[in-house]
Amino acid sequence: PDLRRGYIFLIDKEVAHCYSTDMVDVESEGEWSPWGGEDEVEQPLIAAEVQQPQANLSDSMEDTRETAALVGRRSRGRTAQYLTGFAATMGALAAGTVLGYSSPAGAQLTSNSTSGSLHLTSEENMWFSSSMNLGALVGGPVGGICLNILGRRGTMLASSVPFIGGWLLIAFARNFGMLMTGRIITGLCTGITSLIVPTYIGEYASADVRGTLGSGFQLMVTIGVMYSYLLGALVSTWRVLAGLCIIPPVIYCVLMFFAKESPSFLLSKGKEEQAAAALQFFRGKDGNIQTELDMMRQSLEDARRNKASIRILTKPYIFKPLMISLSLMFFQQFSGINPVLFNLTTIFHDSGSKISDNMSSIIIGLVQVAATFLATVLMDKAGRKLLLIVSSSVMALSIVALGEFFYEKMIDKTWAIDNLGWLPLTSLIIFVTAFSIGYGPIPWLMIGELFSPNVKEAAASFSTMFNWSASFVMTLTFVPLQSALKIHGVYWFYSSVCVVNLIFCVTLVPETKGKTLEEISAHFGAPPPSRNSNPLENEL
Repeated sequence: PDLRRGYIFLIDKEVAHCYSTDMVDVESEGEWSPWGGEDEVEQPLIAAEVQQPQANLSDSMEDTRETAALVGRRSRGRTAQYLTGFAATMGALAAGTVLGYSSPAGAQLTSNSTSGSLHLTSEENMWFSSSMNLGALVGGPVGGICLNILGRRGTMLASSVPFIGGWLLIAFARNFGMLMTGRIITGLCTGITSLIVPTYIGEYASADVRGTLGSGFQLMVTIGVMYSYLLGALVSTWRVLAGLCIIPPVIYCVLMFFAKESPSFLLSKGKEEQAAAALQFFRGKDGNIQTELDMMRQSLEDARRNKASIRILTKPYIFKPLMISLSLMFFQQFSGINPVLFNLTTIFHDSGSKISDNMSSIIIGLVQVAATFLATVLMDKAGRKLLLIVSSSVMALSIVALGEFFYEKMIDKTWAIDNLGWLPLTSLIIFVTAFSIGYGPIPWLMIGELFSPNVKEAAASFSTMFNWSASFVMTLTFVPLQSALKIHGVYWFYSSVCVVNLIFCVTLVPETKGKTLEEISAHFGAPPPSRNSNPLENEL
C-alpha cells in the first residue's frame, strides 16, 4: 500500500494477476481477444524495469514479479487450448439440441397428422417439454460427485453414453413413458454438461484466452438449439430428428477421447508427472510450466486447508451476493425465455403468421446465435450492470408487444393477422436478442465474480439447482397460465416480471466489471484478508 509506483500481485485460484498501481484501466491486462486490436504484439505484463522508491524491497519483490510475468504472459500453446475447447464445448452443442428439440418435435407429436400410434395431448406435451429440466436438476449434483471421482475428462466421456441412450429411447419410443424417460435422461446429461465443461475449461485455459474459451460454452448451446430448429424443419418426423440429435454426443465422445485431463485434477490425485505433461501440452512444448505448476499445487493445498462449510453462506458478506445470484437466476427464468423457446412452433402457429412455423423458429435460432456472439464482445466493454438494465427493459417492451398482438387477435382475428401479422416474429427477435446479450450469459458469469473461491463451489451448486428448478416450474406452468390468464395475459405477466427485474438491476446489482475479488467482497462488507490466515476461518 505504500508503493507510489510498482505492482500489486493478486493470486486467484491457479492464475496470477498483475496490476500496475498507476494504471487507470487494468481490466484487460494480459487478456487476449480475437476481436481486440492494438495488443497484437506480444508483450509481458511487466515492463523491463520499474523504479521503486524503496530499495529494500529486494529479492522477494523480484521473485514475485518474475512469477507473475511467467504466468500472466501470453501462452504459446493456444492451438491445443482452442482444439480442446472445441472438443469440450461439443457437449454444450449436444445440450443445446436437448433444449431445442421440444419445439419442432412437440408440434409434430400434438398434430393430428402425426404418423404412427404415438400422439400427445396438450397436457402431455407440457410434461414432455418441461421434463428435461427435472433431469438437469439432478444432473448438477451428480456431475459434482463424478468430476472428483472420474475426473473432468472421465465424466464427460461417461456422460456421453447415457446422452446417446436417451436419444435412442426417444427415437424408438412406443409410448409416452419411453418419451419421458428419454427426455429426463438427456436432461440429466445436460445438467452434468452445464457443470463439468465450464469447470474443465476454466482449469486448463491460460489467462490470456480463458475469457474467450469460456464464452464459447453459451455460444455452442445456442448453436445446438439452432441445430434442432433447422433439422426439425427439414426432416419429416420427430423420430428422425431424435436420431440426428445423436450425432453431437457421438462427436463429443470421440473428440474428448483424444483430449487431455485437467492438470489441476491430476495434481489433486497426486499424479505429478501426468499433470506436468498435460500442462505442457496446453502451454506448448516451449512453455515454462514449472512456476504455474507450483502455483497450481499451492492453490490446491490452500483449498484443502480453507474449505468452507455450508453455514458460512449465512454470513452477511456472502449471503448478500448469494441472494443477488439467486435473484438473477429467478429473473432469468421468469422472464419467460424457456417457455417461449420450447414452444416457438406452437406460438407461431397460434399467431396465424404468414411465415411458416419452422422458418420463424430458424430465424429466432439464428438471432440467438448472433446475439450471444455479440455478448462475448460487449461483456467487458459495456459492463454487466448496463447490459442487464438494457436486457430487462427491452425484454419487457418486446413481450408486451407480443401480448398485445394476441389480445388484438382475440378481439378481431382477421384484422390482427392482416395488419399485425409481422409483430410476433419481430417481437420475439427483439426479445431473444435482448435476453442473449444480458440475461442469458451474465447470471452464470457473475457466479464466478460474486463469490470467493472457498464458497464458490457450494454457492454455484445451489444457484444452478435453483435455476433448473425455476426453469422446470416455468415450462410446466406455461399451458395452465394460458388457460387462466389467456395467452396475452401470460406474456403481460412475463413483462411485469421484467419490469420488477429492471428495478432490481438498477438498485441492487453491483457493477463487477474491472473490479478485483477483494473489491467486490469489500462492497458486501467482507472483512479484509489477513496475511497469514483465511478470513473465513477468522469469522468461524
